[in-house]
Amino acid sequence: MNSKLEALFQALEQQRGNLLIELKSTSADALNHSQNEKWSISQIVGHLVQAERMSVGYMSKKINAIKEVDDTGLWGEMKLWVFIVSQRVPLKYKAPANLGDKPPSYSDFASLEKDWNEARQSLKQFLETVPDWGLNKMLYKHPIMGRFSVVHALKVLREHFIHHYPQINRQV
Repeated sequence: MNSKLEALFQALEQQRGNLLIELKSTSADALNHSQNEKWSISQIVGHLVQAERMSVGYMSKKINAIKEVDDTGLWGEMKLWVFIVSQRVPLKYKAPANLGDKPPSYSDFASLEKDWNEARQSLKQFLETVPDWGLNKMLYKHPIMGRFSVVHALKVLREHFIHHYPQINRQV
């Protein structure tokens, strides 16, 4: 795997690992408890896993025609910063329609961890296929912000986690 992708992937793994440690002792009831019809911890994590899976699925298709895919440029960098700001401000956004109204949830911690491990392994396997010359190719498509590079995709996944982490913390 390219060293830049490896560093970004390891940062994602650190985030995930820290959260899994926090959640390991959480009961199944607490994982699935919903307050005021808001998402439970299980649903928030399900949403993160679902977004990651869909991202890998899209990029896996696009990489088959990587030579025909345009490079990202200044516009991509600007969109990424807009996205980062949107994730860091304390505003709520409705999940994109393609994710559905309710994210998947898990009956217990073990199933949550297993599903996320599988999704993360798929991401890692995909990243290992990206050639160095393809890092700036617009292989990723965010449902709102549009197309980004695979480097941007990893940053989007990081920021998406950061955005949802306070929701999880409020319920732990």
